[in-house]
Amino acid sequence: MRLVVVGGDAAGMSAAAQARRRRTSDELEIIAFELGSYTSYSACGLPYLVSGEVADEEALVARSPEEHRARGIDVRLRHEVIAIDVDTRTVTARDLDAGRDVIEPFDELVIATGATPFRPPLPGADAQGVHGIQTMADGLALRDHLARHAAAHRRAVVVGCGYVGLEMADAMRTRDLDVTVVDRNPHPMTTLDPDMGKLVHEALRGIGIDVRTETHVEAFETDNDGHVRAVVTDQGSLPADVVVLGLGVRPNADLARNAGIRIGPTGAIATDDHMATSIERVWAAGDCAETYHRLTGRPAYIALGTHANKQGRIVGVNATGGDEIFGGVIGTAITKVCAYEIGRTGLSETEAIALGLDFVHATIESTTRAGYYPGTQPITVKMLAERGSGRVLGAQIIGREGAAKRIDVAATAIWAGLTVHDVVHLDLGYAPPFSSVWDPVLTAARRVVARLEE
Repeated sequence: MRLVVVGGDAAGMSAAAQARRRRTSDELEIIAFELGSYTSYSACGLPYLVSGEVADEEALVARSPEEHRARGIDVRLRHEVIAIDVDTRTVTARDLDAGRDVIEPFDELVIATGATPFRPPLPGADAQGVHGIQTMADGLALRDHLARHAAAHRRAVVVGCGYVGLEMADAMRTRDLDVTVVDRNPHPMTTLDPDMGKLVHEALRGIGIDVRTETHVEAFETDNDGHVRAVVTDQGSLPADVVVLGLGVRPNADLARNAGIRIGPTGAIATDDHMATSIERVWAAGDCAETYHRLTGRPAYIALGTHANKQGRIVGVNATGGDEIFGGVIGTAITKVCAYEIGRTGLSETEAIALGLDFVHATIESTTRAGYYPGTQPITVKMLAERGSGRVLGAQIIGREGAAKRIDVAATAIWAGLTVHDVVHLDLGYAPPFSSVWDPVLTAARRVVARLEE
């Protein structure tokens, strides 16, 4: 039997590694094609590589190509798969170094082509100094660009106020650049509700980042050498020595689409709960694949490394005769901007309203430790619950050190279908260095219970 993997990062190599654990080299041949020069690395760590907080890119690599090969996985770097033929059960890959195409048959195929950062079709978007961040090559290119021009580059403009945009703004501030963030939306991080997004806005300004919301980018000005020098918006031009695009990603699904594999309503590859595609024995996992939201029951596309690794493992099991199910997503995510931590899970108010749900919500302000304990920091928690059933629908957290990982309590409650009444009685750990007697998550749940009883 032969398993071919397209994409050598989180999902693809998790699938390959799991398949190898279940089948020996005598039973299963595994070939993995990777467009770049690295395998199994943490794309989530790229902002910290750019900032210099992570000094060496090798620290982001969980398992090198050589380590995979030592386990009996034929990893072929710098190979771009350009076609899948589901009738002949073959893939065509271009060896970028040798300049020739190779055709390999497969019995099982894993598509893990990831996502591509959105680059707006605007004048100057391809100028030197305009960077998207998705792959290791992207991160290294930006890091090296900043190092080469350290003396001259003092002004950075980040386009987009989502997770990647804010993490890159943080990276630029860490490198002591003057940073402006531009976004067309009325507040940063539209996965948060406006009241919580306002807190993020204030936090960014508090650390010296200029935030321009409700501002549309129209073009990128360049100098005579083709290097970006300004970002043109409907509110005027912003001088820029370097520009980082944080406009989100799009599923890299063209290869599957061209092969006749069904694409879902989100634009990603449609999969079932086993991560199987519309073609028998063809699987998809990671940032190219669509899954479903446990709360809405609808198809969802959330590109995160956590999902990619889980889905890849499940594909590795199922492609070798197993039977495992991916349980879906609920939109849990956290990030950090300098000293501020941000977390969210489940549904926001905006999403709950759009779904027609009857719900209540409450927002509380508390501290990350006992109020009298040295080093305590502020934390704001917002929680939503369904009226009638009381089940937890969502939560959002903003605070300083010790804040964001508390979102995991709410995420666990949502996953398990707990009510806010259940959450109030959770037996959470307590000691003054870690929490007040009533943890902020429990306090938020108590406030929601009171709203339900009004």
